[in-house]
Amino acid sequence: MNDVAYPGSGDIPTGHQARSGALLDETLESMKTSAIVVDHDGLIVAANSAAQRLLGRGVEELIGQDFHDLLHRDSHGHAMPRTRCEMRKAVLTGDTMHGDAAWFACGDGSLVELSWLVTPYAPVPGVWGGLTLLYELKQQQAHPSDVGYSARLTELDRLALLAETTTQLTSTLDVDEALHRLAALTVPRLADWAVLDLLTEHGEVRRVLVMEHKDGILVERDDLQGPMPPVPEESPMPLSRALRGAASSLAGPAIYQGPPDSGIAVEQQRLFTETGMHSAVIAPIRGLRDVLGALTLGRSQRQDAFTPADLPLLEDLTRRTGLALDNARLYQRQRKVAETMQRHLLPQLPTLPGLEMTARYLPAPDASAVGGDWYDAFALAAHAHALVIGDVVGHDLDAAAGMAQIRNMLRAFAWSHPQAAPSDVVTQLDEAVMHVAEVPMATMILARLTLGEDTLWRLRWTNAGHPPPLLITHDGQAHYLNEAHGLLLGTGVTRPRPDAVTTLPPRATLLLYTDGLVESPKHSIDHGLNRLRRHAAALAHRPLDSFCDSLLDQVRPNDNDDDVAMIALRTPPPT
Repeated sequence: MNDVAYPGSGDIPTGHQARSGALLDETLESMKTSAIVVDHDGLIVAANSAAQRLLGRGVEELIGQDFHDLLHRDSHGHAMPRTRCEMRKAVLTGDTMHGDAAWFACGDGSLVELSWLVTPYAPVPGVWGGLTLLYELKQQQAHPSDVGYSARLTELDRLALLAETTTQLTSTLDVDEALHRLAALTVPRLADWAVLDLLTEHGEVRRVLVMEHKDGILVERDDLQGPMPPVPEESPMPLSRALRGAASSLAGPAIYQGPPDSGIAVEQQRLFTETGMHSAVIAPIRGLRDVLGALTLGRSQRQDAFTPADLPLLEDLTRRTGLALDNARLYQRQRKVAETMQRHLLPQLPTLPGLEMTARYLPAPDASAVGGDWYDAFALAAHAHALVIGDVVGHDLDAAAGMAQIRNMLRAFAWSHPQAAPSDVVTQLDEAVMHVAEVPMATMILARLTLGEDTLWRLRWTNAGHPPPLLITHDGQAHYLNEAHGLLLGTGVTRPRPDAVTTLPPRATLLLYTDGLVESPKHSIDHGLNRLRRHAAALAHRPLDSFCDSLLDQVRPNDNDDDVAMIALRTPPPT
């Protein structure tokens, strides 16, 4: 009987508990590395005999104890604050993390410095905790003959690198960011240089990243990046083969010393000459369907060369990279299509004599590729125009389609009754939303803009649950038009909708916007409205385009993943 401890080891387990305990027993004891399993609260539920020997602690000292409180120490032997414990953080968040060195308390009171890896683990099916692997640091003694040589990765180092690669690459949907993360994971851990060549959707090759480890930092070599010649169909050269999807291979400058067989070979000659790489490994980056590119890792500073034993790790890295790039490209492709659709749904603004008018649409940065925010402006009759700002509930293509339905119906209702009050048009629209449109709810402002005989512009509007318009005078006074506020569309509640009228002063700016400009998960809506009012007042003297761009830059919360639509107009100076 071995020394693995499991929950309830003082009693005889029965049924499912016995089978789970036996499986945990067998799994941990088969690992030569010291292994400790904790539950989600960080309590030790199992430890193999290697861990017990390494820490000098028996079963009774480990089971049921808090791993962090019992074992983790700083270099002086003091308890490590929980807020600084990366291992505890990994267990709580379900992430995989690795540490090069940490101090742990042994049973005799001494300290031992160990490397560690924490990864999610289910000690009991359906109950997640963490598996902690502890292993001794390999002390490298300085020796003149060792200069320029890199220590071989242990199996645990390889596991940690692959786990970290998966975590880093799957946590971003930006291709460029993913490639930079890959370079930082491999340089200088595996090589002095990382080179990434990608195939475009048109089959063209582009050297998108060349990263060097120099003087202790990573340096991007822009001079070695850029477009590459096409992939030759029959070339036996390593990069050409990798870009066609062939297996990974070793490469060195000698391969490219002869007459080049293609333009890519010429570029590879230049790469080896400029970087001084004496040894490299090149592997294809494969997606689910196609070859996406190739990764080259090269050594110039260290003297040891890559060997065939390094190829399986490289292929594991590129396999994970391919999946991550596939996901990122699919996301960006869908996002581009959705944004293009959204922008085509937004109208060209009419020209109004004497009035300046501009609009902006800014898509959501992260969580959604398209939303239901929109603006509109169109002529109703001589010297009368409609202004609209609206937001359909939701952040997907359904919201965008719903926005298009509402916008088209609103235009039809407004055109068919050019003299009707905005409240009457929105009431009719609300009825249609309830019975015709496939829209859950929406907010909007419909305003009617007319030029009076006194040459002043007047605004008549109704507000259906939308953030209020903001009026800014030329001298920097700003206030919200809070009148005419009614229920949003789609509630099913029938109530009279109010109208309000105001005269716009000369050289004044009127701003209609959606809530993405002012809402933040960290602050109240009042905080966002006050922030917008203050910044708008300070920017009142700016040209209208600069006014809008500055508002988007200064006011939109960084933590808001909503899209933003806004339309602004400025009245002419007095005659």
